[in-house]
This record gives sequence, C-alpha cells and structure tokens, in this order.
Amino acid sequence: MNHRNLCKVLAALLCYPDAQLRQAAGDLADVVQAQPELPAEHRASLLALINELVQCDPFDLEARYVDCFDRGRSTSLHLFEHVHGDSRERGPAMVDLAQTYEQAGLYLDDSELPDYLPVVLEFVSTQPADVAKGFLAEMAHILNAIHTALAKRSSPYAAVLATTLWLAGERIEHLALPDEKPMDEDWQEPEAFGGCTSAGQSRPDQPQPIHIVRNAQGRPGASA
Repeated sequence: MNHRNLCKVLAALLCYPDAQLRQAAGDLADVVQAQPELPAEHRASLLALINELVQCDPFDLEARYVDCFDRGRSTSLHLFEHVHGDSRERGPAMVDLAQTYEQAGLYLDDSELPDYLPVVLEFVSTQPADVAKGFLAEMAHILNAIHTALAKRSSPYAAVLATTLWLAGERIEHLALPDEKPMDEDWQEPEAFGGCTSAGQSRPDQPQPIHIVRNAQGRPGASA
C-alpha cells in the first residue's frame, strides 16, 4: 500500500472544499481505489465523501464544512486545541512540532499552524511507513475524540478520521465527550449592561422614582 499518497488524500479531504479541491475529486478517488490493503468499509466511506464533492451544491458543501469544523471545539482540526486549549502550553507545543517538521526538511508557511491535522498528514506522507504509523499512533486519543464528535454529528468526514486511525494501527474508540456550546456562543460579546437589571424601573419616558435609604453611617442617601 502507498501510505504516502493515501495520507495526501486524507489531508486534502480535510481542507476547505473550494473549487480546486472539487476539481481534483476524480484524482482523489483514483488514489483511494488504488489501495488494495485499505479495508472495504474505509474505501467505501472515503469514496462517498469524495462523491459529495462532485454532487453537492458548492455553497452547501462549503457551509457544511464551516459549520462542522469552525463552530465547535470538539471537531476542531487543530490537535492541540484538544490537549492544551487556550493555555500557555500550546505555544511551546507548537514550536516543538514545527521543529520536528524542520528536522525532516519541511518548513511551514507563516499562515500554517503545525498542529492542523491536514498539515500533520502532509508531514506523515513524507515519512517512511513505520515512522508515519508511530507518529499517528501517538495522537490516537485525539483522533478518536474528533472521530467520536464527527460520528455523533453523522458527518461524512468521520471517514477520514477512521482511515487515519487505521493507518496508525489503532482501533476506533467512541469516547464520552462532554456537551459543548458552539464556538459562536462561547465567543459572543456580552450584552451591553447585561449585568444590570431594569426590574421595577420606570420606562425611559416616565419619571424615575427616588428612594431615600440610610447608609451604614446612618446618613440618608439616594437610591434609584
């Protein structure tokens, strides 16, 4: 089996489904068909995903991709998001991973993050089969977490994670994931004056009553 070409296909399938990727759908399908050792269920599910690149309306396809990968932490393709979140440890981990790539002669563009799964798969495609397998196996728990989240959504992209786990020599495990709010809700700006209450207050066009109370020193004070 040519794991290099298969890893490149998996990396491509996890990228944004733009016109260039859709035009390459036939070539991607040919690579999948040319892997005799790939289990039939993985081959069928990958080909089904590739077929959607051709059959689905491009706007629907792109919208579904954004909804799947950009609006939920559990399906994030940035691997360290699942390990470090937004903590300080994420930065050094990024540097270490980038240095691993550089030691292999691979240098990332400034716009690319080393923990992005398509980038990881591109790197793996340059390595010998045993190194590639071991490298992916080290992140099997993260891959299983993403696969679980995708399967929970009945997303066809779960096929890519399932095949990646197969390449790593790891079993698919359905993990117990906590419920999460969409990223859009987590990052939503708080409502202006959200901490204030208007209960018992008059409307803006009516006089606001003033109540006289005594403060801790026994002196009268005004309270709206």
